[in-house]
Amino acid sequence: MSTFVPASRVSRIKISPSTAAAARARELKAAGRDIVDLTVGEPDFDTPDNVKAAAHAAIDRGETKYTPVNGTPALRKAIIGDFQRRLGLGYADNEICVGGGAKQILFLALMASVENDAEVIIPAPYWVSYPDMVIANEGRPVIVECPQEAGFKLTPQSLEAAIRPKTMWLILNAPSNPTGVAYSRSELEALGEVLLRHPHVLVLSDDIYDQVWFKDEPMTTLVAAVPALKERVLLTNGVSKSYAMTGWRIGYAAGPAPLVAAINKLQSQMSSCPSSVSQAAAAYALASDQNFISESVQVYKERRDYACARLNAISGLSCVIPDGAFYLYPNCGGVIGKTTPDGKTIETDLDFVLYLLDGVGVAALQGAAYGLSPYFRLSFATSMEVIREACDRIERAVKALR
Repeated sequence: MSTFVPASRVSRIKISPSTAAAARARELKAAGRDIVDLTVGEPDFDTPDNVKAAAHAAIDRGETKYTPVNGTPALRKAIIGDFQRRLGLGYADNEICVGGGAKQILFLALMASVENDAEVIIPAPYWVSYPDMVIANEGRPVIVECPQEAGFKLTPQSLEAAIRPKTMWLILNAPSNPTGVAYSRSELEALGEVLLRHPHVLVLSDDIYDQVWFKDEPMTTLVAAVPALKERVLLTNGVSKSYAMTGWRIGYAAGPAPLVAAINKLQSQMSSCPSSVSQAAAAYALASDQNFISESVQVYKERRDYACARLNAISGLSCVIPDGAFYLYPNCGGVIGKTTPDGKTIETDLDFVLYLLDGVGVAALQGAAYGLSPYFRLSFATSMEVIREACDRIERAVKALR
């Protein structure tokens, strides 16, 4: 028998609920169950052919060796160009870091800065990994509930109330996972006014979904809205969502040079550098024709509109229309307290999600995992055929409640 005991940092955190739910859906499918899986936050499109060709070309050129810790010069140049072109933001080469996905960059930023119960403000609903990332790095998550009545957004008043002497970071994710909501420029400016009064607070701006954007007005970010905060914001992004390159594992960030240097130092001891071939593909994706993004976003928008209309027509459910990303966060408060055909009472959003899975074979995620109930998260990064089938089944399941 093994005598291994995990370190306390491992025991303090939990397995990602989204990863666990996706694994459960795969297990049920493998066992022969008819499962419609809406748990996966991953584009169903293939990586664009021209990006794949760029990776092949890099292999043919022999670009299969170690790269600098902070990414190849070509990729750093492409990242700087992308931020300048889309957001009007200028960054120097030493203000750029590159990692194995935006998730790694976020973790390394916290590892480089958080200790001794430093506090990190996390608006809820939140991406499931944020609190555990903070806890793993000896920090303390400060969860601020952002109710539907506030548009699922952090308000200046709630931000002000959450800031304390030990506050180190605020995490802002927009468009959000799980709600898809984003902040307007005026809303960001209002948050910025609060942050300018508290110079000890840094901001992790997780903009991984910023190009999966449905509104007519352009997407903006905190640094663009409040330039005075630039030296306190780590602007994080990657190619996974916009370019359907999840498996390529390339994320990046721009921010204060000392923080970037600390992240790079940690990565030098952790993984040396990201994949050279993936970096070549990412550099090409950022600097080449961007038609793939506009075309895929149009498809996502059609799926969003259909799914929202279907869900909002189901008595007991309601759904806010997201500004971006590819998630829906329906309110299931109207079914709480009802009884399933086998006599079980739906007491929580977890009960409802389990009912959908067991009763009609729809795999979703409970709102409790994202810090705000009673909701459930669905991904529409899948075919319209799958979305229609899922909506049919959800409608049937809700109608069967008593």
